[in-house]
Amino acid sequence: MGAEYDLDAAIRKVPDFPRPGILFYDITGILTTPAAFRYCVEQILERYRGEGLGGVAAIEARGFVFAAPVAYALGLPLILIRKKGKLPGGTYHARFTLEYGEDEVEVHRADVTAGSAVLLIDDLIATGGTLKAACSLLEQGGARIAGIFGVVGLPFLNYDRPLEGYPVHTLIQYHGE
Repeated sequence: MGAEYDLDAAIRKVPDFPRPGILFYDITGILTTPAAFRYCVEQILERYRGEGLGGVAAIEARGFVFAAPVAYALGLPLILIRKKGKLPGGTYHARFTLEYGEDEVEVHRADVTAGSAVLLIDDLIATGGTLKAACSLLEQGGARIAGIFGVVGLPFLNYDRPLEGYPVHTLIQYHGE
């Protein structure tokens, strides 16, 4: 598909955000650079086209941005995973731990098809907690996780532990500073 693209050049590193000691990897530069965004979408399509997927799931909010064009291009349903209280009707829900507390995500029950293979997309994989909760939601509905994709991976935060057993792929990884 598309030519190689230097994603590192498009990702801004912001020290001490959202609090001192944290280095924040800001992917908005990818979104404001059409060639970088196109490269990301093309790489996802190249990797997962022909995999027999039944849906593409995305985590609020930046995961939606990458998953929507993928679902569209593959002609698949887009399954939105949202923070608690954002979806009307029946939902599956899962709690997860953050470094500063707990949170909860939900998905519409009607959006998850039992037996379908689902690709789960987010912009950045840090500790893996949110993605593990998202996998749990989809599995509650009988779906199978065909893959987890993140544009950016931070393996130094050990996301491999909570996501053990799931196929995880990223386009770029940072190994700490």
